[in-house]
Amino acid sequence: MKKNMLMGVAAASALVLSLSACGGSRGGGGGEAAEEGSNEGARIGVAMPTQQSERWIADGENVQAQLEELGYEVDLQFANDDIPTQISQIENMINGGAEALVIASIDGTTLTSVLETAESQDIPVIAYDRLINGSDTVDYYTTFDNYQVGVQQATSLLTGLGVLDENGEETGEEGPFNVELFAGSPDDNNATFFWEGAMDTLQPYLDSGVLNVPSGQTEFDQAAILRWLPATAQARMEDLITVGGGERLDGVLSPYDGLSIGIISALTSGGYSKDELPVVTGQDAELGSVKSIIAGEQYSTIFKDVRKLGERAVLMVDALMKGEEPEVNDTETYDNGEKIVPSYLLESEIVTAENYEEVLVDSGYYNADELQ
Repeated sequence: MKKNMLMGVAAASALVLSLSACGGSRGGGGGEAAEEGSNEGARIGVAMPTQQSERWIADGENVQAQLEELGYEVDLQFANDDIPTQISQIENMINGGAEALVIASIDGTTLTSVLETAESQDIPVIAYDRLINGSDTVDYYTTFDNYQVGVQQATSLLTGLGVLDENGEETGEEGPFNVELFAGSPDDNNATFFWEGAMDTLQPYLDSGVLNVPSGQTEFDQAAILRWLPATAQARMEDLITVGGGERLDGVLSPYDGLSIGIISALTSGGYSKDELPVVTGQDAELGSVKSIIAGEQYSTIFKDVRKLGERAVLMVDALMKGEEPEVNDTETYDNGEKIVPSYLLESEIVTAENYEEVLVDSGYYNADELQ
């Protein structure tokens, strides 16, 4: 990944934001550095779910770079999608003197016990992109508007099919279009938001018959792909091709680029030529999928600028370590079963072959050479 992407907004130390009160935060940490008002040497634990996705590698390195720019010492760990490993890593961060934790969980329901240990030591916890559920020890959450991400995925599918035009207006196209639906991992809280946003957008077209699902699999549990594994998505797509009895597909709702690659592999091996591939959506603007979009294979992806997400997490940490309350813009949406977690939501963008240069290259997220 390009260095300037990972560094993100290294000038975060120069940013001065007004911090809006949201109440109820633990903060300041227990360490000497926080008490003296200095960031120098304060240790921050950053737990990421896996290195199997380029997106999470970028997130981890980005957060680390921005924290170090502000003078923090960072303990960055990747758990390779193994829950006991992540729990052990967080325990080690706590025992190693971490004064704050930034956690992108594998399964947001499995961290209650270890976070109680953090609470007992007055260590604040920021949930990063994935909400931590079933725990009242989560202080803040930063993510994208995940329901809107689902809306964008469904909208791009409808646009690719010609049901909507580039302005989101209905074209009068009646279909019917054969589509299959994929959802994310059931242990990832975001996956349900993506699904709900997408299905709320698609349901009127399913009800009217403009869209048809040949397999009949329209429930989240039927469409979900555990751990977001591309191989699992590929196997399911192969099964759906068989179940479909030879009916050609016009579109596939995919919630993540890694799944999209697996889906396209199944379609290609199932007899679809490049020119016959259905409209396939995605998310995260991973390099392989952006190249696939340019090549005319995958139709779209949703770009979530992890530089901005990392910056927001770092600003939250910095505020907490100074005994201040981080800025949030949502205090209603994210109920983790124990509390409404104060959150900061960022915006995302639809990317297609028509606008990838403007969105991804002009912003410096990728350079043109990387996309060759």
